This record gives sequence, C-alpha cells and structure tokens, in this order.
Amino acid sequence: MRAAILTISDSRSRGEAEDLGGPALAEFALSLGAEVAARDIVPDERAEIEAQLRLWAEAGCDLILTTGGTGFGPRDVTPEATRAVIEREAPGIAEAMRLASRDHTALWMVSRGVAGVRGRSLIVNFPGSPKSIPEAGAGVRDGLVHAVKLLGAVSPGS
Repeated sequence: MRAAILTISDSRSRGEAEDLGGPALAEFALSLGAEVAARDIVPDERAEIEAQLRLWAEAGCDLILTTGGTGFGPRDVTPEATRAVIEREAPGIAEAMRLASRDHTALWMVSRGVAGVRGRSLIVNFPGSPKSIPEAGAGVRDGLVHAVKLLGAVSPGS
C-alpha cells in the first residue's frame, strides 16, 4: 500500500512553524503497513490542495491522508477541496474518526473532515492536531486497510 501525506497549513507552508502533523500522520500510515511514497505541505488554498490530491490520485497512491484545515476557521477549506476532488464520499470513515475522538476531546464535533474515493485512491482528512491523529486513526485503522484492498481489487470500468 502506497500512501501520501499532505499537511495543510499557511504557517507551516511558509516555514514559520514546525510541521508535527505530517510526521504523526506518516507514523500512522506506517503502522497500517503502508509505504509513505510522498509528503508535502501546502497553504490553506483550495486550488493548491485540490491540485496535490489530484496529482497523487492520478499517480496511483492507494491512500492519501491530509492533516489540517478541517476546523471552523475562515481559511479551513480542506473538506471543500477534498469534496471537489473525490468521486464518491465515504461518510462512515469521517464519522468513525469523530466518534473515536469523542473519548479524547470535548471538541470532537467541530472537526469537518471528510473521506472519499478518487479512482483507486482513498483520501482521508485527519485533524490538524498531532495528538488527535492516532486518536482519530484508532477508529478507522482496520477500515482503511480493508477499503484500500477493495479499491485495489476493482478493475477500471467495473
């Protein structure tokens, strides 16, 4: 399973703050048995997020994980960018992540992350907090592996 990790943050893309979410998400991907084939950081700009997600999906990444931009801030546009790229939404994945976060934070319901499929790629929005990544990930780990296997087993056009 090939994974790509995208950190979405204005300050981190400008080098003004250290990216802790990307490494935490890469560690989560490795725990799934994935090879982290690509990593990048982009600002909270829909066009840039969409372009990177499309690029990695077209390159054949099985699992594309994002961190950041899923809150209520005016520049938090990751869910909108993801919805513009995916062909089919996977609402159960995002719901399970929020439910898993419920035990760890009273603010679990303000995450707007989404998940979905583009071609054979599964795209999943994780929270921006490095601490939240393994917490939310615990609720979806088996489902992500299963979903990626199903996507890989489907032949194009069927």
